[in-house]
Order: sequence, then C-alpha cells, then structure tokens
Amino acid sequence: MLERIGCEVVPLDTELDYKFPRYNPNLEDMAMLHAMRNAVLASNADVGFGFDGDGDRCGVVDDVGEETFADKVGVLLARDMAAVHLGALFVVDIKSTGLFATDPVLQQLGVRTDYWKTGHSHMKRRTKELAALAGFEKSGHFFFNAPFGRGYDDGLVSAIAIYDLLDRNPGRSLSELKDALSKTWQSPTMSPYCPDEAKYGVVEKVVQHFAAAKAAGVPVAGQPIRDLMTINGMRLTAGDGTWCLVRASSNKPELVVVVESPVSEARMRDMFHAVDAVLRTNPEVGAYNQTI
Repeated sequence: MLERIGCEVVPLDTELDYKFPRYNPNLEDMAMLHAMRNAVLASNADVGFGFDGDGDRCGVVDDVGEETFADKVGVLLARDMAAVHLGALFVVDIKSTGLFATDPVLQQLGVRTDYWKTGHSHMKRRTKELAALAGFEKSGHFFFNAPFGRGYDDGLVSAIAIYDLLDRNPGRSLSELKDALSKTWQSPTMSPYCPDEAKYGVVEKVVQHFAAAKAAGVPVAGQPIRDLMTINGMRLTAGDGTWCLVRASSNKPELVVVVESPVSEARMRDMFHAVDAVLRTNPEVGAYNQTI
C-alpha cells in the first residue's frame, strides 16, 4: 500500500512468522526499535515504520535513526492537525508525555487535551464520546476521527498521517520537526512482573502511599508533589514537572511504569528510583522486562 501511494519501501522482517524469531513485534520493545533504527541508517531512509502483530499500531524511527516514542509522534501530529483545525480536542492516554499539556505551539493553537485511561478500548470510546479530532496512546494506537479517519486504530492509517505531516512541512525532516519540540527525558515503558491476583492491590498501596505523602507535604525525590492523577493507577507529578506513572497492566501479570522529566535525565532517574523504592516494599513485584 505504501508503494502504491508513491513511497520507496525497504522491507524489514515482513515475512509472516508466528514464532517471531527475531523479536517481539511490540512498538514499546527496544529490540524492535533498534532493528528499525539500524535499517533506517543502512538505507538512508526518511522514516522507519514498524507495525505490531495485528497491524493496528505504528512505531516510528526518524531519519537520523532515533527511536521516537509514539506519544512524541502524537504531539507532532497534534501540532500539524491543530494548525488546520484550531481549538482541536485530543485524547491522550495516561502514559503519554506531558508535552500535550505544556507545548507552547499547542497552547497557541487553542488545543485542549484530555488525559484518559490506557487501553485501546478505553481510548477509542473516549475519543468518540468527546468527538475529539484524534486520540493518541503511547503504545502506538492512534484513533483519527473525520476528516482524518473513521475512529479506529490502524497502523497504516497512522503511517499515512505521518507522511501527510511531512508533505505539509516541505524541506523539514522528521528529526527537525521533532527537535522543535521542547526537550524531555523519557523512559521506555517498563514492566516489572506482578501476579494478576496481586497487581491491582499493589497499585492501590502505591496510590495510598503517595496520597498520604502529598497530604503531609512530604517531597518525592527532593521535590513537592504538585499533582496526583488516579484515573488509571497513579500519575505523580513533581513541582518541576517530572512525573511517574504506575498502573496495572490490563492483559499481563505485570505493572507498567513510565517516567519523564522536562528538566534532565538525572531528574528522570531520581524519580524512577524514588517510586521504584516504594514498589520494592511489595514482595509480589518482580524484575523489569526493561529498565533505564
């Protein structure tokens, strides 16, 4: 399909094999993103796309080989779409970058952002209920309403939206568009093992711990707690904008942890270690699948 719309395509692992011999087809898995990066650099491509096993998610590597997490791609698309549809509303999942709320270009364009529960069914429903222009999930599920799509998540539709973004910005590469965003330091999605029968209880304990800390004015990683969002697990934001999410996975025996800082990599790591120390007080929590 991409070739039919005029793209030169360099295939990578496109022979279907249910055993997945090279890596898990998961756009949040760094092994897959690294393979995409290597292919982009080897072929001098403008962009690299990766799709998950059932094709409803799209991952992106830019022209200089940097893995671009889907929530940052969502910010770029939101900027582009909102320039045509002023005052647009976007739904983003609770794992997504804080730039949706703080980006000066989105603010100038009058964009409204609704942070919602992670999970494609939650996001799809919320995007439709609010008649949002689009919904963006950090895992790579994107939901475009008219005139960009029909409300469902499709990796190829997302890829075409990114090509449209590049079309409307002639002379600027994807890396240049991305570099125009405010810098943040962001972890991959990290998942420590936790049994299904225990994971929701562990998250509730974490919520209670940090709610008590906020009420008592106790700092986390040297910063006061500015906000505690609990619509889907816990998203704790410190005074300097550094935040950490802890939630229970909807479909695996594990927790989900994401950290981002607009200040520095050191602050991202400080926040992660502070929250992870609380997680480690629960013996049910095991090793991470990947970490910073």
